Amino acid sequence: MPLIPSAYPGPPAYQYNGHLQTIIPGLTRAVTGIAYERERLTLQDGDFVDLDWINKGQNRLVILTHGLEGDSTRQYMLGTAKLFAQQKYDVLAWNCRSCSGEMNQAFRLYNHGEIGDLGEVIAHALQRNSYSEVVLVGYSMGGNITLKYLGVHGNQLPNVIKGGVAISAPTDLGASAKLLDRPFNRFYRNRFMKKLVVKLSQKAIQFPGRLDMSKLKQVKLWRDFDELFSAPVNSYRSADDFYEQASAVNFMPGICVPTLLLNAQNDPLLSPECSPAWLAETHPHIFLETPRTGGHVGFQLSGDVYTYAERRALSFAQNLA
Repeated sequence: MPLIPSAYPGPPAYQYNGHLQTIIPGLTRAVTGIAYERERLTLQDGDFVDLDWINKGQNRLVILTHGLEGDSTRQYMLGTAKLFAQQKYDVLAWNCRSCSGEMNQAFRLYNHGEIGDLGEVIAHALQRNSYSEVVLVGYSMGGNITLKYLGVHGNQLPNVIKGGVAISAPTDLGASAKLLDRPFNRFYRNRFMKKLVVKLSQKAIQFPGRLDMSKLKQVKLWRDFDELFSAPVNSYRSADDFYEQASAVNFMPGICVPTLLLNAQNDPLLSPECSPAWLAETHPHIFLETPRTGGHVGFQLSGDVYTYAERRALSFAQNLA
């Protein structure tokens, strides 16, 4: 499909660059009125993930996947959940391993390329309830996971999965890793690194001898962190192997259902390679929308409790059937 002209009118005037459009929504939004019902799902390897439901017995379901070091209570997750629930969707906002407030049991954590857990979540949801329509929505890392899942499974998806939406998705991890090392992205780099180091330190205690935390002294670039920690913890051979196996862009040609990728051009965390126009221009199922502004998982609208991304995800989902 050709690239989609964006209808996003832009953020409030005071959010005058991509950094403000990224940071302010996360700090100032307060989505209320969401009461999740939590369920713990035991995975095939004996580990667990926690699922947060809004289950009203509807015949349509949206499955939400959060971003790096996020969870089901992030404002973008709550906003999306609330909007879809108002439009008669059941909602399943799942928390990746270690992200629900309790450390997971296995040595491995979660990562941008892990689609097996999402597959188990989907299978469980379809076993628990009978749905005629399921749509997958992912933000940032969750968008990459969603796109990779759809691409890998192609025409072998459960037939009730009608499409997907990925928002601010780093589909080319190697290119995005380089951006994190730029001086103007130090805020994001340090924030992610600090949280991940805490979890790795917990893993080192859980599994004595498996991790050498002294190697943190060798980390100068984000790629070093992926080489020394992200890759081995998640069973990749190296940072390059991680980037190759986890980047959704390498699997998106296999997508067989309508799928929207919404990436802002001024997203400080995404390189141009993360918005593959070359693929969208010729692929029958991939719709690429790249508004000039929006930041990373921002897309606020003046005078609206919901973001453009949330409304866009809903409108795309409603037109799938």
